[in-house]
Amino acid sequence: MDTDTRIATAVARGVTARLNQAPQDPLHWTTAPAIAYGDSGEHQSFPGTISIGTDALTALLVEFGRSATCWAQRLVFVNGHGGNVAALSRAVRLLRSEGRDAAWSPCAVADGDAHAGHTETSVLLHISPADVLTDRWRAGNDAPLSDLMPSMRRGGVAAVSEVGVLGDPTTATAADGERILAELIGDCLRRVRQWAPATNGMLI
Repeated sequence: MDTDTRIATAVARGVTARLNQAPQDPLHWTTAPAIAYGDSGEHQSFPGTISIGTDALTALLVEFGRSATCWAQRLVFVNGHGGNVAALSRAVRLLRSEGRDAAWSPCAVADGDAHAGHTETSVLLHISPADVLTDRWRAGNDAPLSDLMPSMRRGGVAAVSEVGVLGDPTTATAADGERILAELIGDCLRRVRQWAPATNGMLI
């Protein structure tokens, strides 16, 4: 139920550690506790899903950002869930319009599958192996996400996968998870060091 949060937290902690090891970085970075609930309406037909929706998440991120930037010079939201992008974009645009140095960064790898497949399951096997129920995993729809999006926009994940999986978790390994997590941390670290927010607030 908290896969995206666990992965984003591991990435944020890894990036924070690397940034604080760099003597040339004038900032001291810290990782706040995760915002565990987000905009997950596309998964709502599956038990265990708790979604607060776009509007509530946007408001939460704005108030979080306003409070944090009272004392933090710079703020980056590390995002582990694609459904949060609309809220992140709205919130960060508003924060930046108020003169706050805020941005957000995705957790994504090239050629990774979309949900509960090889990519996410491998990372969990690396960081939380006891919580991966390998006796229950099932392959889902492994079509490219771009092909699935029209149906998902109309009917959510259930419209394209009866088990809620997009990809194949049965091929996951802890070794792949270690490699993928390192790639996620490296990508996020590059974005933060470059600090070039796009118009939607995402670091590029």
